[in-house]
Amino acid sequence: MPGCGGATDHADRADRGAQYAFRGSDLTLDHASGRAREVSIAFQSDKRPEEYVELSRLAERAGFDVISVYHDLFFQPAIYPLLLMAQATERVRLGPAALNPFTLHPVEIAGQIAALDAVSAGRAYLGLVRGSWLEALAMKTSRPLTAIREAVEVIRRLLAGDEAGFAGEQFSLTPGARLRYEPVRSEVPLMIGTWGVRLAAYAGEVARELKIGGTANPDLVPVMRSRLGNDRVRVVVGAVTVVDADGLAARQLAREEAALYFPVVAGLDPTLEVPAGLVEEVRRLVDAGERAAAGRLIPNRLLEKLAFAGTPAEVARQAAALYEAGAARVEFGTPHGLTPRRGVELLADRVLPELGL
Repeated sequence: MPGCGGATDHADRADRGAQYAFRGSDLTLDHASGRAREVSIAFQSDKRPEEYVELSRLAERAGFDVISVYHDLFFQPAIYPLLLMAQATERVRLGPAALNPFTLHPVEIAGQIAALDAVSAGRAYLGLVRGSWLEALAMKTSRPLTAIREAVEVIRRLLAGDEAGFAGEQFSLTPGARLRYEPVRSEVPLMIGTWGVRLAAYAGEVARELKIGGTANPDLVPVMRSRLGNDRVRVVVGAVTVVDADGLAARQLAREEAALYFPVVAGLDPTLEVPAGLVEEVRRLVDAGERAAAGRLIPNRLLEKLAFAGTPAEVARQAAALYEAGAARVEFGTPHGLTPRRGVELLADRVLPELGL
């Protein structure tokens, strides 16, 4: 392992890492609602500045506990809308869902999350994932668990003002390296997004939340809970959401959106029962740019596992099933409705009241 220390130095670093991991599993959430069950909304970073401000204010007034912004490749960096939303809100927690240590160095991640925490007066959370679609960059992404583990160490040491240094295989800090300003908090709540067994187990050691993205399947919640191995870490479930008074139109759009993720999710979710040949045909049509046709192949019973879709009552029923399965937070993802604003309004006015939130 690269570094400048001997056996004693490595032991000291391991001890300090255990200290950080213990603190990371603490469930106390600053600015939390106090509710055992929380609800959040996630936005794609493809909007104009004034839209972020308007939507975040609407979400906060509606009673959402958390606002997330995707950090998908080739979209606007999540930090841009998050800073705008932080200034436009007073109560909700905010964070990226999620950053990865391959396209953004952990030092930069620490700086971005410290900036968000400062602007939001201590309401930030940090979401970390291994990253998706990175093959478009021909980037080496081997050993993702090592990368995320070391990124967590670097970020936490910088926020905590630990100048002892850190020698990792992919990321390091020389002794004396530190932020040149004082963060609002010495630790920011960590959420790790994953479906993987090993990364989920690591999340059970250091994170406050584990997010399963791209699914609305209640059967998956106990599976991921068992992989976590820590009942104190909260499970977050988020998926494509399309809600409208016209349930048929909502499901049609949701099928088209979910078709993009279905071939991946089908290979990750051990509880899904998928007809033979469906994954290959959906993938073929998506690759050919025919997402609407791909979506039409997804039957209702599968769509209910992949997305929140339908009338407000139907979407509320899907979310309630996830809470009953053990999810602590349900996150409604884009596009929200047949139009984004109408979807957010229906979630606020119809779905949240149905859930009693």
